[in-house]
Amino acid sequence: MTNSSQPRTVSGIQATSDSLHLGNYIGALQQFVTHQESHDAFYFIANMHAITVEQDPAELRERTLRTAAQFIAAGLDPEKSTIFVQSQVPAHPQLSWVLECTTSMGEASRMTQFKDKSAKQEHVSLGLLTYPALMAADILLYNPQLVPVGEDQRQHLELTRNLAERFNYRFGKTFTVPEAQILKATAKIYDLQNPGAKMSKSQPSPQGRIDILDDAKALTKKIKSAVTDDGTEIAFDPENKPGVSNLLTIYSSLTSRSVDDIVAEYEGKMYGHLKVDLAEVAVETLTPVRERTLELLEDRTQLQAILDRGAEKASAIAEATLREVYDKIGFI
Repeated sequence: MTNSSQPRTVSGIQATSDSLHLGNYIGALQQFVTHQESHDAFYFIANMHAITVEQDPAELRERTLRTAAQFIAAGLDPEKSTIFVQSQVPAHPQLSWVLECTTSMGEASRMTQFKDKSAKQEHVSLGLLTYPALMAADILLYNPQLVPVGEDQRQHLELTRNLAERFNYRFGKTFTVPEAQILKATAKIYDLQNPGAKMSKSQPSPQGRIDILDDAKALTKKIKSAVTDDGTEIAFDPENKPGVSNLLTIYSSLTSRSVDDIVAEYEGKMYGHLKVDLAEVAVETLTPVRERTLELLEDRTQLQAILDRGAEKASAIAEATLREVYDKIGFI
């Protein structure tokens, strides 16, 4: 059961690809693993958020399990963290409706992600507009003190805080107003082929994205083919040297070494030296995660059992919060 003596944290990752990428691993999973040692940790696979755009049902089901397997393979311990699937806890959409009725159209339509994504899509679902209310419900149901999120979710977390404060002001203290934790040095990992854009599955070339489940050959090829910059000096300068700065950030994140220390090591060396060594680091770090993921996927029954236990634990807390909310707003 949950450990009430520890501060609580909650976060999630969408199930929209066969493999999570390096940005997910560095920006989210590494934080998750650290926090499970000091927090009452709740981590979920956000399959409800995934359907804001069209999904193939069979693919979504498979990707949900693959994402869960990668959570565990990356170091999340089901005995320390509550790992569950968003759609298996009905309180998430139930609270989302209440929060949608607390959110103005202006607030929802001003969200940067909504503006960016809706501009790129011919069909814009209502769910894409109300996505931040569901994200707020995902968080507020568990009354966490800390929410580790990527830089791109900062605005959504601010809206969550505003909605919590608004509800508390109108109906009395109900929700904990959570704090975001965004590790600034690793807030964004950039695309290897387009270092001006965040590493993402939505980028046109898969060669710019390092997937956790890439084999050693694919990892090495992608890193050695990464776009660098004019000149030959290895220096951390995101504005003038975005390519090599991105490689240095990745190197630092995977080794826990400072960027300055790495730069000093490669003084007088060429970009190729950095790429070769970074490829070795990436292979060494991610190959065990890949192998453990594939092992977990061989026993789907056991994996589903872990998720069922997580959903049961999450539901007990979420439903208690929802009952309090329903009582305060006047639902019978």
